[in-house]
Amino acid sequence: MPRQIVDPRPPIPAPYRSDERVAIQEMARDFAMNKVLPVANELDPEHGMIPDSLRKEMGELGFFGITIPERYDGLGLGVFEYALITEELARAWMSVASIIARSALAAGLDPGQRERYYPLAARGEWLGSFAMSEPDAGSDIASIRTRADKVDGGWVLNGQKMWCTFADQSNAILVVARITPYDPDKRHSGIRRFIVHKEPGEFPEGCSGNPIRKIGYHGWNTFDLSFNDCFVPDDGLIGHERQQAGEERDEKAGFLAAARGMTTPRIHTAARSIGLARGALEDSIAYVQEREQFGRPIGDFQVTRFKIAKMAAEIESCRALMYQVAANADLGGYGNSTSPDMEGAMVKYLASEMAERVTSEALQIHGGAGYTTDFPIERYWRDARLTKIFEGTSEIMLRLVSDCLLPPTPLR
Repeated sequence: MPRQIVDPRPPIPAPYRSDERVAIQEMARDFAMNKVLPVANELDPEHGMIPDSLRKEMGELGFFGITIPERYDGLGLGVFEYALITEELARAWMSVASIIARSALAAGLDPGQRERYYPLAARGEWLGSFAMSEPDAGSDIASIRTRADKVDGGWVLNGQKMWCTFADQSNAILVVARITPYDPDKRHSGIRRFIVHKEPGEFPEGCSGNPIRKIGYHGWNTFDLSFNDCFVPDDGLIGHERQQAGEERDEKAGFLAAARGMTTPRIHTAARSIGLARGALEDSIAYVQEREQFGRPIGDFQVTRFKIAKMAAEIESCRALMYQVAANADLGGYGNSTSPDMEGAMVKYLASEMAERVTSEALQIHGGAGYTTDFPIERYWRDARLTKIFEGTSEIMLRLVSDCLLPPTPLR
């Protein structure tokens, strides 16, 4: 008699549950398991690209426009629904759960540009990439050295960028650079953001890229970029960071814009982490009921059962915090946090650390089979390791939380 495969997802808790959210979750899970997972299992081992046909279906379902207002053809939903959908997609393939964030670049454009690009972004027809990190500037944004020199009619960018995923296929690259001249004694001065429009499949003139050889996060390419006299017209400088005539320049405007607003991306990463861990858990539950040793399914052995129980408990604890932080974000508040960054940093830290532990335990449960590409466990494991690095490392998350709880003493 076939053993029952238990779905370990508890229902959305009552304070957050609605018929609409339950329907959204089920729709996303059905798409993830029936459309995304087979593609991931086929393409990830050979480093294949996310198919355009899959992206088109995602656009038709509204996955690129979850938080985009309805007047721009988006769904007009909140961060909570964004997290629900992300978790389901990441359970199948984290790269697909990640690409839905590429439409968010349109939110940083000027009002006139948003009118043009928001509807396209909501349908997945205009997606962006983000170029901030550099060889000597990762978590330390203030160390950025890419220059933006003013010329007639615009700016010229020169410098190196790293870890720019989707740079080749995107419709635009958001580049964080330093305008010249700036005050070298003020580390945060002169940092600004520029939007570089381009055609998908090409790099803009004055920009070239080399793909990075990654151990995971397949389905799309991540690039080192070189900017060599790359021209950006005046309106390519993000509007609210431009100095208006007669207005005193805020030297930290660009730095603060690049550093703030990270709560939603970190909730997104927490949801991706939870999805990866849940995929590892679900696959492990199925595997331990089928794999036999010493004449019994290995799921009958207490050591295995306790591993499964601990994995499920860790996932659910992180999911509960994610729901809380997402709900607070939608209400415009952050509970008892002293900073909007604090809860986002907490949930990102806990979920990403949990995902690495759970996926590693799942690989152990699968034994030698887990160390092959015949099972998706190794994919969850590889991708989970990345969640502790992007959108701020675990160490930076702890720095943010500790700075909220214990503000550093000013140097004397």
